[in-house]
Amino acid sequence: MNWRNDGITLAFTGASGMQYGLRLLQCLLQLDRQVALLISDPARVVIGTETDLRLPARNREAARHLCQQFDARDEQLRLFGPSEWTAAVASGSGAPSRMVICPCTTGTLGSIAAGTSNNLIERAADVILKERGRLILVPRETPLSTLHLENMLRLSRCGAVILPPNPGFYHRPQSVEALVDFVVARILDHLDIEHSMLPRWGAQPE
Repeated sequence: MNWRNDGITLAFTGASGMQYGLRLLQCLLQLDRQVALLISDPARVVIGTETDLRLPARNREAARHLCQQFDARDEQLRLFGPSEWTAAVASGSGAPSRMVICPCTTGTLGSIAAGTSNNLIERAADVILKERGRLILVPRETPLSTLHLENMLRLSRCGAVILPPNPGFYHRPQSVEALVDFVVARILDHLDIEHSMLPRWGAQPE
């Protein structure tokens, strides 16, 4: 995949809240972004548990299935497994400058904070940090332990954005989908991607 300047790395890990990640993927594809999608094995289990989506086992077939699901072109999406070390996202010379892990387990968050790079997701995040790119982590866990908070603080000091999926209610959401869209809209804001998903605070809805 030859990356354009607006390419995004998106990772799914095994935390609950897969609706956030899938909706973000849909929005990125609809906004004509190229996406390198990294899916951990536990994330596949969560997708099957929390959604009706059934991904094929082979990455190429799974990517094609997602493109059909979200009405995107095949060349917009490339899917990688946790051990594909030859992927462009594993190197600072080839990776996009922006990455989102959504949802992000606290285990993944801790590994990134420790710099262990045990799998492609952790390595891709490490690359973003060392290249001074934008890393957004969406941890879906509650309550948070002191260890979780210390890891988040450490990553925040390294330049990562910690964006828990906490929806607002000032727009008076009427559905679960509206709550999901609130969080996805905030992620898009931090990716500097224009959207019209929600009215801005203080603005009148059209």
